[in-house]
Amino acid sequence: MILQPWFITGLAEGESCFSVSFTQRKKLKLGIETRPSFSISLNQRDLDLLKLVHAYFKCGSIRYSQSDRTYKYEVRSLDDLVKRIIPHFKEYALHGSKLQDFLKFEQICKKVRANLHRSSKYLPEIIEIAYQMNPSGKRKHSKEDLLKILDKIVV
Repeated sequence: MILQPWFITGLAEGESCFSVSFTQRKKLKLGIETRPSFSISLNQRDLDLLKLVHAYFKCGSIRYSQSDRTYKYEVRSLDDLVKRIIPHFKEYALHGSKLQDFLKFEQICKKVRANLHRSSKYLPEIIEIAYQMNPSGKRKHSKEDLLKILDKIVV
């Protein structure tokens, strides 16, 4: 069975997340790693559906998430995000509130692709956009803490 593109978009509207995480990495020049990702989370009974999503996009992986006891289809490769995930949602557009997160996600992926996340001039802008996404989501670091890290680096 092959999933139809509009079905994927509908599933994503309700069960997906476009996110950008930031991790402190002392080895990096700016001390912050920027990681965009796309995921769809479903209950174990829908694991076969996630496998069909994986087959549709031909990228990413499926893993079990202990934190919420779901299976997640996840794409973290910037190349796959830019060449497979973003084009799908540009052609088969989201229509709900997730559309705004997607547009911000696309903007960030373009900036990361251009290596702007390695610039003290542009990383604060990327952080600002990312923190406008998924307002109810959990974050490891506050926006203020990340910006303080950058302030220490940029003296």
